This record gives sequence, C-alpha cells and structure tokens, in this order.
Amino acid sequence: MKKEIEEEQEESLTRLNKFISHNSNYSRREADKLIEEGRITVNNKPVKDLATKVSNKDIVRIGKKVIKEDKNKMYTVIIYNKPKGELVTKNDPQGRKVIYDSLDKKYKHFIPIGRLDYASEGLILLTDSVDVANKLMHSNLERIYKLKVNGPVTSKVEEAMLNGLELKDARVGGHEKSKIKAMNFEPFIAYQIISNNKNFSKIKVAISEGKNRELRRFFGHFGLDILDLKRFEFGGISLNNLPTGKSRYLTKDEYKDLRLFLNGDE
Repeated sequence: MKKEIEEEQEESLTRLNKFISHNSNYSRREADKLIEEGRITVNNKPVKDLATKVSNKDIVRIGKKVIKEDKNKMYTVIIYNKPKGELVTKNDPQGRKVIYDSLDKKYKHFIPIGRLDYASEGLILLTDSVDVANKLMHSNLERIYKLKVNGPVTSKVEEAMLNGLELKDARVGGHEKSKIKAMNFEPFIAYQIISNNKNFSKIKVAISEGKNRELRRFFGHFGLDILDLKRFEFGGISLNNLPTGKSRYLTKDEYKDLRLFLNGDE
C-alpha cells in the first residue's frame, strides 16, 4: 500500500519548467532561465535546480505572482518531422521502423494526432493527453500538404477538388488490407498547382479532414499515383525549419492558439 501511494505521488509531480510554461505565458526555455536566475520560489523557497518537480499542492511564484494550475492546460504537445520509411504506430509485427524508434524515450507514451503512411513524410503532432488527441483528430482544422503525382492535374481533378467527391469504390490508393470501400471527400479548402506536366505534377493542397489515405484515394480515382506526400501544417502549427527526423515542443504562441481552439474560442 505504501509503495502504491508513493507511486501515485510520483505520477502527480510535474517538471517545474513544464508547470510554468503550461500555466503562464512563459515558454519552457524562458522558464528555465527564470529558474536559473533564482526568480522562482516553491513554497517560499528560491529554486535553481532545473530538475525540480512540483505538485498541485505546491505554491509556485514568479517574483510575487503566484502561478496557479489550470488543469485544462496541463498537457504537452510536440511536433515530429516524420521521414519516409517510418510507421506511425507503437510497434510493427513485420519489424519495420516506427516513429517511437526515433523519438526520445520520454515520448513513448505520447499519442499521435492522426497518421501519415509509411511512404509519406512531414508533420506529426503527438500529445500526452487523450482528450487533446481526440479533439484534434476529429477536428476540421486545416491540414496542408505538398504532393507530387505521376501525371497531369486535369479539369476533372480540379472540379473534384473544388466541389468534393463521392466514391462508392475508393479502394484505389488505399492499403490492401483496408476494409474501407466507399468514401466521401469534402471540397478542398484550397489548392495551388505548382507545376502541371504529362509525366508528373506538383500541387499544394489544404484539406479539413484526415481520413484513411484520403489524398492517395482521391487522386487514385483519377489514375494518379502520389509519388511524394509531405504534410507541412496542421491547424496553423507548421514545420518551419524543423529538420527531418527531429522533434520540438510547441512555442508559447502555438500553445496559446491551441488553448483557444480547445476552449471553443476560435
């Protein structure tokens, strides 16, 4: 019983810089600087140890201002720039590489928000909050991709992007083991044809859904295979200059926008 109590107390502890960044306008890096400068007190005692952890019973101050816990903010979201050749899953029976092989061990329990298939690359959001993951996965937030297809973007393709598409058989482009057959595609939010040629074309698209291999099925209906697919943005959160195979925390402005969305104040 004593061991269980100790484990429960340990689980309720939060890294001090995380506590500050999630309950104030300071980023984690800024919180670390405040700690190093001795401007943070915990239970009226100055703290300079960056490894300090606190619970919701501790009184944390920046100067004279008390930082109060907002349970709605106590979550972490990271961005991972997934390379091709990794699966967005915990493990693979075939022994293929998964994103958790590349991510730091401290993210092993994080939940991916949506997926990119083995041959796709780009932005994946992950979080330690089931609630945040569910709300974002089932949202209509804008997802932006750059694609390369093996043929021309015809007027029929453009018409479907503008007006949407309903397919009774959307298996082309889907995974061979997928049980999904019919699929409805909402009109694209926007698209830009970067190049349009007989052999291959490049296009930038913005969609509001994240269905199973949605883009591969959509273009596959028109006989177009997607040769390259990279997601650059999800809900206003962008890869920017994040290198392939690397991850980062959200910025304080990204957290602010995310909280506005989660609180329904878009």
